[in-house]
Amino acid sequence: MRKLATGLALALLLPVLTGCWDRLEIEERAVVLAIAIDVADSEEVDRFSSVERTARKYGNDTPLPEGKTVRLTAQIAVPGRIPLGPGGGGGTGGGGGGGEGESPVWVLESLGHTIDEAVQTLQQEVADRLFFGHLRVIVVSEEYARRGTGNLNDFLRRNPEVRRLAWLVVSKEHAHEYMKTAPQLERVPALYLLSTMDHAVEMGKYPMEPIGSFWIKMSSLGQEAILPYLEIQNKDNVKLSGMAYFKGEKMIGSTDTLEIGLYMGLAGEEQGGYSSFVHIPDSDETAMFRVSNRRSSTRAVLRNGRPAIEIQVDLEGNITEASDQAEGNIDTPADLARIREELSSRFSERYERFIALMQEEHSDIFGYGEYVRAHLPSYWNRRVKSKEGWQRAFEDLDVSVKATFDIRRVGQKAQ
Repeated sequence: MRKLATGLALALLLPVLTGCWDRLEIEERAVVLAIAIDVADSEEVDRFSSVERTARKYGNDTPLPEGKTVRLTAQIAVPGRIPLGPGGGGGTGGGGGGGEGESPVWVLESLGHTIDEAVQTLQQEVADRLFFGHLRVIVVSEEYARRGTGNLNDFLRRNPEVRRLAWLVVSKEHAHEYMKTAPQLERVPALYLLSTMDHAVEMGKYPMEPIGSFWIKMSSLGQEAILPYLEIQNKDNVKLSGMAYFKGEKMIGSTDTLEIGLYMGLAGEEQGGYSSFVHIPDSDETAMFRVSNRRSSTRAVLRNGRPAIEIQVDLEGNITEASDQAEGNIDTPADLARIREELSSRFSERYERFIALMQEEHSDIFGYGEYVRAHLPSYWNRRVKSKEGWQRAFEDLDVSVKATFDIRRVGQKAQ
């Protein structure tokens, strides 16, 4: 019995002794912080593609993707140069980053017929294994997004290292330009892009919709996807210029900056962040109203055998600015009541016009098809049936919006 107990104890200890058999030191990984995807010239890709050369050499009849060539630009962290403390400076011995003038990232480019081929080509140029566990931002050019993001989505969704909280954004310019920007507030371009989106969410400038939300909407039968639409200003500054909206996997257009606020109001995003001019009744003056909080409710009903959407949007905010001539017209509750009525009428119309614009594009970025599918299942199963069916039906959907405003504060001014 003693020998049996000893053998059993040793057998139980064996799995513990193998705990580090598959370890991989962090210094042996090439940490990819951001990638950019552009459309590449097909002839250039054929010249550098190892798959193409092998196919010609051995007469392989495996068909290659037509018209799907990509240029991948990767931003790889350089060990010892990433700033760890305030200022990001310091020498090489204190763990605070590299020396002055040394770039904390290494930018490399590769070509391929697909994303995976471009990644494998890039791996041939890097000694350490590429690691995507810290990938925070993926930038795709508008040209690539309009061509279709299916290949990129497939590659990223199959890779277990990619976080669903990473940001996927569309760039007005070539995407690789974002890998080489040098913003003054951050030494690492990828971290600056990440901060741009995270702070936009905090300030109510954009909804919290990272790449995981994008994939969910792509898979939904009654909703289309959106992505942040960025633009470079003065070479090194990045501006959130609007939203890129999709039909299926292809981008079909973009909104203005202030239309992000309209979308967030219809979507019920609580944090407000946009301002609008408001006309002061009985005058030719204006004031500035800033939304601080939003609430919305959406209801799907059946009218005369057809679906309809009823939306209630409640907004709270403050008067943040008024001209000297207008100050006397915003002092009393009656004045504020008239301003609320003017805001309600104007924004109800704006919301409906924005929805009508998306209906012309057959792009239901609001998810009203999901409301119909959930609350009117018989109609959906009988008349719609699929995502393509809803893209056609969305154009004729009857939508009504009622917006209400609550002015919480008008501010104080010292005399």
